Amino acid sequence: MVTVESNPKIMKGKPVISGTRITVESIIERLSYGESREQILEAHPQINDEAINAALSFAVQALKADVIYPVAS
Repeated sequence: MVTVESNPKIMKGKPVISGTRITVESIIERLSYGESREQILEAHPQINDEAINAALSFAVQALKADVIYPVAS
């Protein structure tokens, strides 16, 4: 089972895929730029599809726990 962890000694405490220095932020950012899962996995062979799912799940839970204010675009 892949998990997300936050440790102040790793990437300044940003949430990362456990056992790596790959941040949840970087995975979400790459997906938002239109990269495919396959491209992300090719760039980071130390993770798998389950890690991408863990990052997405973590992001969803973080957003549910936070108050979001609409921004005019």
